[in-house]
Amino acid sequence: MESRSILLAEDDPNDVELMLTALAEQDLADRVQVVRDGVEALDYLFQRGKWLGRTGGDPSVVLLDIKMPRIDGIEVLRQIKATPSLRHLPVVMLTSSREESDLVECCCLGANAFVVKPVEFRAFKETVRTVGVFWAMLNESATGTPCRSDSETVAPCL
Repeated sequence: MESRSILLAEDDPNDVELMLTALAEQDLADRVQVVRDGVEALDYLFQRGKWLGRTGGDPSVVLLDIKMPRIDGIEVLRQIKATPSLRHLPVVMLTSSREESDLVECCCLGANAFVVKPVEFRAFKETVRTVGVFWAMLNESATGTPCRSDSETVAPCL
């Protein structure tokens, strides 16, 4: 069985810990690579800087916080979707904001889904489970059309 990988771009250590715990409990990934800002996310994806020569190919999905230092998640998304070799990557945008303008911009740039991060751990685990189901359906779909979700925290970009 091929190892599933996730690139988690998140600058908040508490959110990283919550996400890693929830992913482990949901058994959604064999390998998660954490990067702490937009520059490091792009370096990882473009295999430059400290990621020069990394092996393992592209991640199966990118979980990308919108508000990060140096380069924000929206700019990282823009560069992913503008690069022919990366534009196929499913990208799930993460935020604590419920600003509609963020949702619209992310979807227009090609994000596959937009997740509003809940603060309570049980709700956060349910959000990660929903993202996992979404990811599995997206990766198995012949058309690549995102699924719909009953969750208030996961909004597919249709």
